[in-house]
Amino acid sequence: MGKIPDTLTTLEVGNQQYHYYSLPKAADALGNIDRLPKTLKILLENQLRFGDDESVDQEDIQALVDWQKEGKSSREIGYRPARVLMQDFTGVPGVVDLASMRAAVEKLGEDPARINPLSPVDLVIDHSVMVDKFGNAAAFQENVDIEMQRNRERYEFLRWGQQAFDNFSVVPPGTGICHQVNLEYLGRAVWTKEQDGQTFAYPDTLVGTDSHTTMINGLGVLGWGVGGIEAEAAMLGQPVSMLIPEVVGFKLNGKLREGITATDLVLTVTEMLRKKGVVGKFVEFYGDGLKDLPLADRATIANMAPEYGATCGFFPVDDETLNYMRLTGREDDQIALVEAYSKAQGLWREPGDEPVFTDSLSLDMDEVEASLAGPKRPQDRVALKDMAAAFDKFMQEDTSADTTAKGKLSSEGGQTAVGVERSFKHDTSQAVKLNDKDFSLDPGAVVIAAITSCTNTSNPSVMMAAGLLARNARQKGLTTKPWVKTSLAPGSKVVTDYLAAANLSDDLNALGFNLVGYGCTTCIGNSGPLPDEIEKAINSGDLAVASVLSGNRNFEGRVHPLVKTNWLASPPLVVAYALAGNVQCNLTTDPLGQDNDGNPVYLKDIWPSQADIATAVEQVNTEMFRKEYGAVFEGDDTWKAINVPESKVYQWPESTYIQHPPFFEGMEREPDAIEDVENARVLALLGDSVTTDHISPAGSIKPDSPAGRYLQEHGVKPVDFNSYGSRRGNHQVMMRGTFANVRIKNEMLDGVVGGETRHVPSGEQMAIYDAAMKYKEEGTPLVVIAGKEYGTGSSRDWAAKGTRLLGVRAVIAESYERIHRSNLIGMGVVPLQFPEGESRETLGLTGDEEISIAGLSDLSPGGSVKIVIKNDDGERTVDAKCRIDTVNELAYYRHGGILHYVLRKMIGAA
Repeated sequence: MGKIPDTLTTLEVGNQQYHYYSLPKAADALGNIDRLPKTLKILLENQLRFGDDESVDQEDIQALVDWQKEGKSSREIGYRPARVLMQDFTGVPGVVDLASMRAAVEKLGEDPARINPLSPVDLVIDHSVMVDKFGNAAAFQENVDIEMQRNRERYEFLRWGQQAFDNFSVVPPGTGICHQVNLEYLGRAVWTKEQDGQTFAYPDTLVGTDSHTTMINGLGVLGWGVGGIEAEAAMLGQPVSMLIPEVVGFKLNGKLREGITATDLVLTVTEMLRKKGVVGKFVEFYGDGLKDLPLADRATIANMAPEYGATCGFFPVDDETLNYMRLTGREDDQIALVEAYSKAQGLWREPGDEPVFTDSLSLDMDEVEASLAGPKRPQDRVALKDMAAAFDKFMQEDTSADTTAKGKLSSEGGQTAVGVERSFKHDTSQAVKLNDKDFSLDPGAVVIAAITSCTNTSNPSVMMAAGLLARNARQKGLTTKPWVKTSLAPGSKVVTDYLAAANLSDDLNALGFNLVGYGCTTCIGNSGPLPDEIEKAINSGDLAVASVLSGNRNFEGRVHPLVKTNWLASPPLVVAYALAGNVQCNLTTDPLGQDNDGNPVYLKDIWPSQADIATAVEQVNTEMFRKEYGAVFEGDDTWKAINVPESKVYQWPESTYIQHPPFFEGMEREPDAIEDVENARVLALLGDSVTTDHISPAGSIKPDSPAGRYLQEHGVKPVDFNSYGSRRGNHQVMMRGTFANVRIKNEMLDGVVGGETRHVPSGEQMAIYDAAMKYKEEGTPLVVIAGKEYGTGSSRDWAAKGTRLLGVRAVIAESYERIHRSNLIGMGVVPLQFPEGESRETLGLTGDEEISIAGLSDLSPGGSVKIVIKNDDGERTVDAKCRIDTVNELAYYRHGGILHYVLRKMIGAA
């Protein structure tokens, strides 16, 4: 093994001296890196900085340099990000785990104060506001009041964490979405740290407990989403174990045409990259088209990296990065450091840059057309002109697919009228009376139109376009259809400042797009209830209705359980569909309505020009950002008044929101030996593309569900259930909601949709949770069997935690999405992969089998294990691949999970 080169040097910027690890000096010793992708240069700097000949050695560093030879590497490295970002849905269970680790350390006779984040952690409360009230001036304050009432126990706990833990800060509710707060305020592009009287500079890097952490890639900051479990380990000083990734280059040329938005661009990019296949890879954007691509547009594209499947979607630092930092109020000294450091390290984007990539593709932006995506996957782009046809196709396919499905779905009551045959035909329109108005609710009716989520509400051009379209529509006398639930949930307070400065707030309000909150609402299922009359009509007619939202996710059952088709669109198109009222309206040829004189009004008549949008965007100024972020951590009077108990170890109250989890019960200083799985039963037999939304509890809690019954047994009325996301600090609720999604399809049951299974050998149908508890009483271990792309979607730690608590020892699938595979290992559940050509289908599995797994005590990364499948016809043996890919992951698994490993290491027992 060679010696790690000494690359420490200094950089003078203004009157300040910075120490840094020089990439050019590394190149002198190790080989030219001029054409190494900039993302890998950032990883190389990280390895140089943490080189200790143990967790990082010279071979790790050389492997990054040598990556250029083939555009890939099989080398595993330990990567340490500068900081961690959390949102409250994923952050609360993270802080719960930290609190329970302190309790476990105290029980082992050690000082609990040893458990602290070692890297800076920012938690932004943005996922708890729901659209209960909408369409009026009072909606925002009423939703805030309801949010504080619902979540007081959680917020008290987070306030405790803020004072109990070092290196941990909380951005209070009502401030903005974590990704936009990160982009506009927290992100620095170059990070600094004082050490031994010297100032060290290094790239701003992070991991986040939300998959859309990638939005910060637009600022030249390398960051991506990980599971809450992995993020906790990172904040506790553990390296993120990763294989040096393949990097796909995406070359952008030209400019967007008149009338085409950043949303249209990102949906096109998402479609292209999904087709290319970039799961687990870095995507790095390059090309001369970047010089005219605003940073907000870059951030929109970077945000959607999980939708195109990549680990990240990175844009290098250049003049546009500096311009954005100036606009958003960063200090001059910081901006000067970003420029000087990026140029000194070869991280600055130069015209004509052509790095070496694993593979590449390109797009001429002038070819992009107006688009949406749906009805249930973000990569399924549909041209605006083809929307009506796409909905008709869905109707035809869904009719044939669901004719045997049982029951109607309600946002409150689960299944009713069991045995009703579902059909979606044009003669199922329902008469509705709402607010003293009579109308017909038809298939394709837009019942939710939401300007929401981080994806687009970070982007002034599309937000101003929405406001201008609303103004033009209002001038023509157009109004929103009465059955549409409208909402505006910006990513930060700056958005409402600039909409007001451009005199567009009144126009949006007039069409019902009143402010409902600053947070992630409709896109994560916090859309709130539909009016009772609308819900009744949907159920009575078995109507396939629609939502149109400016978010990034539209998976089945995510936005609202009654809304089967969900379409991602730009903010101005959200407004347009609220005016049209139905996705079967072809906005390119059909009128949106009539003007005051009875003349038809078409979308082209009210679509704002690029010149008008540019004029409006000029209203955005630096003082808006300085005003809104001047006291970002303080919160309002209600937040400040929350009582905060002062103690090192949390005193767990009687609460249905926060409970002491059982993960460390009985934990000793040394881990137990891993036992093989013998005669396990199949808890669920699942198909392809099962998402973490299908697995992890999300959205509303139904009264007749196991979680609903638990809450009622503990005195909580259904009206006060709140959402699964808000109760992620209570394992009793979350384990009952695991695999309980209303759209999940367990192939063990014919024609049943929802979180049900068949208990074997009794044959009794029951909720998955109830079956798991019955198996636990019988002492029977469990496995889950699935198809391709298991765990697609957001980084949801409870998709793994709930799986573990239900008694699942192993998941056997055809392939995995990166984050969920990692999270399963982090909770001590082994992910196994069928051999090429084998699947649940080729093996004829029904879920009645007994499954035994041998070789778990002698695993090696990427090795194989023997699975014995036994049924009435005999038994078969399959050699499955162990998807524990790295040595570090194997260590986590052997300790029973990543937190157990970290805890033992922090007290010197590992």
